[in-house]
Amino acid sequence: MNTPYNKTFITIGEPMAMFTANEAGDLAHANSFTKRLAGAEMNVAIGMARLGYSSAYLTKLGLDSFGRYIEQALNQEGIDTSHFTYSSERPTAFQLKSRELNGDDPVVEYYRKHSAASTLCAEDYPEAVFAQQSHLHLTGVACAVSPTLRGLCHKALDTARAYGNSVSFDTNLRPSLWSSNHEMVEEINALAFKADIVLPGVSEGMILTGTDQPEAIADFYLSHGVQLVVVKLGSDGAFYKTAGGESGYVAGHPVKKVIDTVGAGDSFAVGVISAWLESLPLRQSVARGCLFGALAVQVLGDSEGLPTRTQLNELAS
Repeated sequence: MNTPYNKTFITIGEPMAMFTANEAGDLAHANSFTKRLAGAEMNVAIGMARLGYSSAYLTKLGLDSFGRYIEQALNQEGIDTSHFTYSSERPTAFQLKSRELNGDDPVVEYYRKHSAASTLCAEDYPEAVFAQQSHLHLTGVACAVSPTLRGLCHKALDTARAYGNSVSFDTNLRPSLWSSNHEMVEEINALAFKADIVLPGVSEGMILTGTDQPEAIADFYLSHGVQLVVVKLGSDGAFYKTAGGESGYVAGHPVKKVIDTVGAGDSFAVGVISAWLESLPLRQSVARGCLFGALAVQVLGDSEGLPTRTQLNELAS
């Protein structure tokens, strides 16, 4: 499948096996679950692969059934897993997710402490991996998992920029993984300031910049060298602004019924990044992001709503 972009898409993160309750209500009362994939960066890698991009995912798995499940599933998606590393001492992470019937955010319980991916470090990958012509996508989740994984994110970003490759960063805050909000803000912004594209949510913007005004959030990152900021506004759509002063609001895509909110931000990122790499006008790129986010919330699972290139063309026709 051909796309207008012939470079590799690369991302780094912690994949998880996810068990979604088949019955609504308290997880304690759930008797059956459906196994799926979970992980912010992995969702984006899947979305890019479905659109025909050469998509590579870097992670570390345990030598266990969850690890085998994840690797097999990603191979089926056409994702390059050749950079996977493995641990015989640490497990692959997993999570439990509740089933909600009224469009509420589900309850998610994580089992990721001391996971294989938490031991990822800068020494796991040579500079050449990030020096190849590519687009690198990072998120605030990966850099929160452990200090060593955060070090790998910095190495990847610095190397990508040194070789002239583009970088996107989704702030994607996980306060429970940090020792303090102060540390989270300092570390997340340190990475965001080095990216070309930053994708904060409006509530995240309040934590990271001290304001919940979309344009002020954008100006904060633009003043630190970012080229494009797209502020996610949930069902209201998104606001975008560039270093050159181009800006605007894009309305959210109508949704008849919200089924599962998890993964909407990752899907939004796929839409924006893919369209930006295809040199589409910014308003059109952000509109694709809003469309992908809307598709995500209408199905169960974190990545199940991501379209293929054929499906995208049909939606656009």
